[in-house]
Amino acid sequence: MKQLQLPSAFIQSLQAAPGFEQEAFENVHQSGEQITSIRVNNCKAFDILHSTFNISEVPWNLNGYYLAERPSFTLDPLFHAGAYYVQEASSMFLEQALKQTVDLSRPIKVLDLCAAPGGKSTLIQSLISGESLLVSNEVIKTRVNVLAENIAKWGAANVIVTNNDPKDFQRLPDYFDVIVIDAPCSGSGLFRKDTNAINEWSEQNVLLCSQRQERILADILPSLKRGGILIYSTCSYSEEEDEEIADWLTEQFEVESLRLEIKDDWGIVETKSPASNACGYRFYPDKVKGEGFFIAAFKKPTTNDGESKEWYSRSRSEKLSAKEVEVVQSYLKDPDNFFFIKQKDEVIAMPLHLENDLANIQSALYIKKAGVKLGTIIRNELIPHHELAISSIINRETPSVEVELDIALQYLRKQEIHLETERKGWSLLTYKQLPLGWVKLLPNRVNNYYPKDWRILNK
Repeated sequence: MKQLQLPSAFIQSLQAAPGFEQEAFENVHQSGEQITSIRVNNCKAFDILHSTFNISEVPWNLNGYYLAERPSFTLDPLFHAGAYYVQEASSMFLEQALKQTVDLSRPIKVLDLCAAPGGKSTLIQSLISGESLLVSNEVIKTRVNVLAENIAKWGAANVIVTNNDPKDFQRLPDYFDVIVIDAPCSGSGLFRKDTNAINEWSEQNVLLCSQRQERILADILPSLKRGGILIYSTCSYSEEEDEEIADWLTEQFEVESLRLEIKDDWGIVETKSPASNACGYRFYPDKVKGEGFFIAAFKKPTTNDGESKEWYSRSRSEKLSAKEVEVVQSYLKDPDNFFFIKQKDEVIAMPLHLENDLANIQSALYIKKAGVKLGTIIRNELIPHHELAISSIINRETPSVEVELDIALQYLRKQEIHLETERKGWSLLTYKQLPLGWVKLLPNRVNNYYPKDWRILNK
């Protein structure tokens, strides 16, 4: 096994970093150890995964689990069904940051600013109430598609995916109750998982990342409500991207640092920034079962000039006719809880209480995806969309055909499949009772409607 060669300038830069112990740090990087962890979608498959994997609990996340070994996720239909998300364990600490600083039982608006590929967004969605809204944003166009795909697999309707620069959100001042920023960084915390990141690391890159992080924060803070919560994180060990950013935040914007409760046996290092004593939390792989990570929580100051602005915009979307609403309602388990719009002939369902919020976001930002796509209506029949199949809002009485692993994989490869069933017409194909997507059962064949762009390519 080839040993990792950590840059000497990198090791030297960490000598004064809180909690850094060089020998243990270097040893764990040379060990070749790889940690695999997943977070279960509690709307879909908790019990199934206990019987599928050899798992142990991630201590700071209720739905997080370590796997004894890394399986082929690509060849697991449950992965494609959105039953779980493969996520680095340290970053799952976001759950604690949110639970300890936010009343998650009330309706709130949350922005995940740098969201692709979707790990933190799916975590946030699992924590917020059904009456809340999550806006999941990715600025890089080439990354927003995978974000939208992972949000669709998670299955929730109270999420809007946007593709905007942080400064664009200034069109929505004082709008969000919570903003989560997992900032682009120099990536030193992921050296064990991504050895290419070692070659890209430099002191100059750390400085550039720090400057970018300041710009992102300055651009986005106007859209955080007074009294709102900001969660900032990186996968970098560099103080310039962590504690020094916390000092910059508290000095420039007078935000209040929030202290989080941690348990001694978690191995997390609590730090204080040098100028303002702002609290931060460092994860070192020689101390925790996870990769390098930093997180800090802040509260925006309140003022005495009244409540934050209430927003009322008019939707630009086409509404469905009464007949069209009747066509789609039978596919939903709680149809009265949704409103329906049309975008380029595709019918979309959004929770009823988010109608005004959708209009607000539409008026200010570019939307990549909103709610759940139900399909297109042709001659009073719904041609169902894949998003509906894997959503958590689908009617559980929808016709379905259960299959074993070999057929499930053929389906996910978008190959021809054969089913022994008397059923005809549109049907869900399920594996371990979880929908994988749609098939249309015809007298002499089965049409496979799995999305071409999502199909498994390896054999």
